[in-house]
Amino acid sequence: QVQLVESGGGLVQPGGSLRLSCAASGSIFSINDMGWYRQAPGKQRELVASITRGGSTNYADSVKGRFTISRDNAKNTVYLQMNSLKPEDTAVYYCNVRCRITGWTPPVDYWGQGTQVTVSS
Repeated sequence: QVQLVESGGGLVQPGGSLRLSCAASGSIFSINDMGWYRQAPGKQRELVASITRGGSTNYADSVKGRFTISRDNAKNTVYLQMNSLKPEDTAVYYCNVRCRITGWTPPVDYWGQGTQVTVSS
């Protein structure tokens, strides 16, 4: 089993910053891609940012230049630094990790429990 523990959400004023963290633990052989998704009320879950094991990143257009994704492979942890936050960034943010639990099984997606980010004055 693989467990993901997220932290760092909260309430912040427009223009403020937050840093999300997600630590993976359990029976992990290797981790491929790691990423963050978000889901606002009444909307579908969308990709915010992702990062490969080698460090290549991908961002949603709406967050480019404001958010930065990074990872610490030694700690099996992915981070999302969010700057210049806007009210439209308000959502539940979910960590996603694609990993193998053995060397001969295909990679599987695991999800965190979600952390609320609210941007409001």
